[in-house]
Amino acid sequence: MVSRLFWLYYTNATYNKPNKIKMEMDAELKNSILKTGTSLVSLVCKDGIVMASDRQVTGGRSLVVDKDFQKTNLVNEYLVISWAGMVSGAQRLTKVIAAELKLKELRSKSRPTVKRAANLVAALAYSLIRQPSMMPDVVNTFIGGFNEDGSCELYSIGADGSLIHVKDYAADGSGMVYILGLLERQYKKNMTVEDGVKLAVEAIKSSTQRDVFSGHGIDVFAITKDGIKKVIDQEILPEYKDKK
Repeated sequence: MVSRLFWLYYTNATYNKPNKIKMEMDAELKNSILKTGTSLVSLVCKDGIVMASDRQVTGGRSLVVDKDFQKTNLVNEYLVISWAGMVSGAQRLTKVIAAELKLKELRSKSRPTVKRAANLVAALAYSLIRQPSMMPDVVNTFIGGFNEDGSCELYSIGADGSLIHVKDYAADGSGMVYILGLLERQYKKNMTVEDGVKLAVEAIKSSTQRDVFSGHGIDVFAITKDGIKKVIDQEILPEYKDKK
């Protein structure tokens, strides 16, 4: 994920500067958006859904801002969300979603479905990215959960508001290329949540070994008809050994 620190540097550095410098900064900004410093993975299993992420937050391309930032979180008792993008935008989006879903539940006296929640996220993303702003909220999102009938669903929402119903697996962030290669070979259509957790951990470990923008920890959530449980909470620590 990307810190506001980079955005503040970008906006301050571009005022009253030659157009060439601003163009270079614009190019850098676009690259940072497209290459979000994050590793997210979500898997659809026969008995539920697994969602996992790393913990590193970066400021631009050369600074680690936070080593212990959880990117996969509970929205409420039946939904989990994962983010890739601007930290502040992701935090704001999660709070708005939780509040809007609670209002819908109170008004209709029934719990919104996972699909309805995903459509809400997509609508918010669509409107936010199209509002003129010096520092726009650019966030890619995975949202997974279980419905009242026990069925589990997973959706991928782009920063532009696009919505995809994920039926197998999905990855996002700068570590995506390393994760997808692993999942292409090792994901099984009817795998259990237990096996999915193991594969998700391997996927995050693989990305943190090669992607310089990901690392420092792993969080994994398992979603089943019985509820949501955080099953992995690990910290990645550097270790120095004498070379023999």
